[in-house]
Amino acid sequence: MNSTILEAKSISKSFNDPIKVDVLTDVNFTIQKGEFVSLTGKSGCGKSTLLYILSTMDTSYDGSLFIDQIIMPKENEQFLAEIRNKKIGFVFQFHYLLNEFNVLENVMLPGLKLNKYSREEVEHRAMEKLKILDIDKLALKKSFRISGGEKQRVAIARALINDPMIIMGDEPTGNLDKKNGDLVLDIFKELSGSFNQTLLIVTHDPSFAEKTDRIIRMEDGRIIS
Repeated sequence: MNSTILEAKSISKSFNDPIKVDVLTDVNFTIQKGEFVSLTGKSGCGKSTLLYILSTMDTSYDGSLFIDQIIMPKENEQFLAEIRNKKIGFVFQFHYLLNEFNVLENVMLPGLKLNKYSREEVEHRAMEKLKILDIDKLALKKSFRISGGEKQRVAIARALINDPMIIMGDEPTGNLDKKNGDLVLDIFKELSGSFNQTLLIVTHDPSFAEKTDRIIRMEDGRIIS
């Protein structure tokens, strides 16, 4: 049975400002269920631009993107917003937690937005995710009262709340010290290994990339390995 979660087919992108500059050229790859994949390359090689396309946030590109073997339409923003909320979890370099909410409420937000479960069920699911990440004791703390490493774990719990098909991360350890960065890496490995969670993480950290299942290396807008 084919368990391809994400497929990029001949994805290219250029800017005209004022001359044409190719940012991505003929990018092709697939990611299977449960794979922990890192996307790496020097600053400016196009990896964040590619992630923006793969996450359906940028629709001005040539080529095709498939998520869960469904081609992503470039014109239907409502459909794409639904895909983002249901099938993709996001973890960024900065956690983007809301200071006025406690940890539990921050994790619940995408679940409430999805509007698939009752508030009580979303709260129960949020607590489950916090337990998996060993931060359930922080549930009622205001998000501004916890450490940077704890905030990033809360952001991961939030990304997991809707049981996404794939978690996409843009330098999620870039703002952390080594100890907390290693902790986040261990969490990702656990999610992939024990929960069969698919992950695609953009990183410029070679030691992080080496510990993932597969490395996609980019240079000048192309995949080189």
